[in-house]
Amino acid sequence: MPIPDGLLFRQLFDLASSTYTYLLADEATREAVLVDPVFEQFTRDRALVRELGLTLRFTLETHVHADHVTAAWRFRDALGSRIVLSRQSGAEGADVYAADGDTVTVGALTLAARATPGHTNGCTTWVTADRRLAFTGDALLIRGAGRTDFQQGDPRALYRSIRTRIFTLPDACLLYPGHDYEGRTVTTVGEEKRWNARVGGDASEDDFVGYMTNLGLPHPKQIAIAVPANLRCGEPAPDAVIDAPAWGPVVRTFGGVPEIEPTWVAEHRSAVTLLDVRETAELTGDLGRIPESLHLPLGELRARVADVPRDRPIVTLCRSGRRSAQASAILEKAGIRDVASLAGGMIGWRALRS
Repeated sequence: MPIPDGLLFRQLFDLASSTYTYLLADEATREAVLVDPVFEQFTRDRALVRELGLTLRFTLETHVHADHVTAAWRFRDALGSRIVLSRQSGAEGADVYAADGDTVTVGALTLAARATPGHTNGCTTWVTADRRLAFTGDALLIRGAGRTDFQQGDPRALYRSIRTRIFTLPDACLLYPGHDYEGRTVTTVGEEKRWNARVGGDASEDDFVGYMTNLGLPHPKQIAIAVPANLRCGEPAPDAVIDAPAWGPVVRTFGGVPEIEPTWVAEHRSAVTLLDVRETAELTGDLGRIPESLHLPLGELRARVADVPRDRPIVTLCRSGRRSAQASAILEKAGIRDVASLAGGMIGWRALRS
């Protein structure tokens, strides 16, 4: 079953926790929701929202996570989006506490909350109004199911949730899980009804309970940090340090490039070192050269990183911002943290000065 027309959809991944985050938006209104955003991926996901020209209205949680901290608070703080999670979650600080059957709407996109407790009390599967897509969190995984040995886990409740609340969706309904540890990205109701080793086929409730109570898994490594933070919707402790750079308004693109706008650079020339990574012949071309900028061609940068001064933040630049993006990556890999690429390069600089 293809993604419905008019729906913009992206599946994102956090390698550290194997967590999937989902971005859905109505293409006409450009209004969007994020499902299960990850704290450490905030910069990446905010960049995607910006680059796609979207307005983030809501962040939806499938449950209170034990293996990562949500970015819901960060998005609300930065973009004004509203935090939505289950009334049964026990969390504080949300804007909307959803009950079974409640809906969230952006443009023509509507997602309905289906209570699917068992992994936690507040587990929610979010289902599109046409029942073509569902986001199951940890209730149902691809060929598996969320563990039930901590955080209000109840294997009998989870069996019933899956059988009566997820498996009753159309067989062709695409299921997107909260995690996968094998690189799998999507399944369907029909597949899981037939092939899920824990709950599919002829598995009885007792079969499922026996399977789940004998998994013998260690607790998630981040549980002591993640659960308390997620019960605050991801709000950091008062003394926490957020990873935004202090030296300037650097924005990291979805591709991971730290960029800074030429307007700010022009107003703070004395506070930064400008590093031009174009070829020597380009310095006398139509775009010229910024006075007092250093010159070090990109092809020589790796071998000459030690020549780059570190007394001030570094702004790399080239013709369009593409080579300077690579230069910033080289410098970051070399341990230089205060670095950014000049957005738009010399083309953007000259447009600003004209």
